Amino acid sequence: MKRTFVSLFLIVAISFLMASCYTLTYNVGEGAKTGIEVTEKNHYIMYGLAPIKTSDPTKMAGGATNYTVTIQHTFVDGLLNAITLGIYTPTTTTVQK
Repeated sequence: MKRTFVSLFLIVAISFLMASCYTLTYNVGEGAKTGIEVTEKNHYIMYGLAPIKTSDPTKMAGGATNYTVTIQHTFVDGLLNAITLGIYTPTTTTVQK
């Protein structure tokens, strides 16, 4: 019984450790040129189903025609999601000009 519990615990622990933070990156125009970054948080509730505030990458680019947008669920975002049991789910948007 104890051996089964330890095995199950290890499987669950490994699956949590192997879970990664997701990242979505896309280029507008030819992509980033100058390396200037602007970062904003996106705020969602109920596992990301209901947005409270989302960033607008076009406004964040400030009129630039070539930029790169990265939307990611960072470690801190995942930690906040876990602490609130999915009630609050933030993501981070970074625009590199």
